[in-house]
Amino acid sequence: MAGRLARCWAHLLHDHRRARRVFPDALLSRIEALIGEGERTHAAELRLAIEASMPVHRIWRGCTPRQRAHEVFAELGVWDTAGNNGVLLYVLLADHAVEIVADRAAAAAIPEGRWREVCEALAAAYREGAFEQGTLTAVQRIGVLLAAAFPAPGERADELPNRPAIL
Repeated sequence: MAGRLARCWAHLLHDHRRARRVFPDALLSRIEALIGEGERTHAAELRLAIEASMPVHRIWRGCTPRQRAHEVFAELGVWDTAGNNGVLLYVLLADHAVEIVADRAAAAAIPEGRWREVCEALAAAYREGAFEQGTLTAVQRIGVLLAAAFPAPGERADELPNRPAIL
């Protein structure tokens, strides 16, 4: 119960303004450009979603960052790519949580342990306050994994927005 109360309090303290302070427009533009560069090297789609907090009633009912990442994966349509190889990098600032949700083809091609390594390194960077460098490095690492699994076939349509979503 005490853990749930502490988590609710953390979510009350993190609001949309916090996310915008940590991820200002200039950084969002750099991330957007980096995602675009990466997608020229692979045939997959990467989407970054940043959420400051969840409503307290969701926390009280025990919604985990992983569950929320799956919801965001669906809400942003990351599952709706031609190659079933969309990947969501989800950040929940209030919980200091990072999750990767990969669609069927991406999940089959890249072992879960590789995704977990990226998440753990990014979470460690965030704990140190290195939001910019940690995020840019994570996006690059995901791009390398996707390029190895889904080499770019040449020109292709960009199926999902490259700009990070602030939820």
